[in-house]
Amino acid sequence: MSAEDLEKYETDMELQLYREYRDVVGLFAYVVETERRFYLTNSVDLQVRSTDNGEVFFEVTMQDAWVWDMYRPARFVKNVRVVTFKDVNVEELAKSDFELPSDQ
Repeated sequence: MSAEDLEKYETDMELQLYREYRDVVGLFAYVVETERRFYLTNSVDLQVRSTDNGEVFFEVTMQDAWVWDMYRPARFVKNVRVVTFKDVNVEELAKSDFELPSDQ
């Protein structure tokens, strides 16, 4: 496989992923961003924890989530648990956020 073929394949996969995102975003109430992943979910619980030596970390649990990851064969996940020392962003989606430009 040439570098050009690989680039075309990845571009096609990204386009498929965007189209899937566009189709499912209206089903979810929250966007959760972690250092490694981007999730859509209707149920999210974020807990701030600390270790014995005072370091702070985040524990995020989600149910029935969709994961932005073009290399996953199945992007719908029943239960997700993320533990990270990095930033976590949780946003509630407004209904007006669901209006994406149409493909014309």
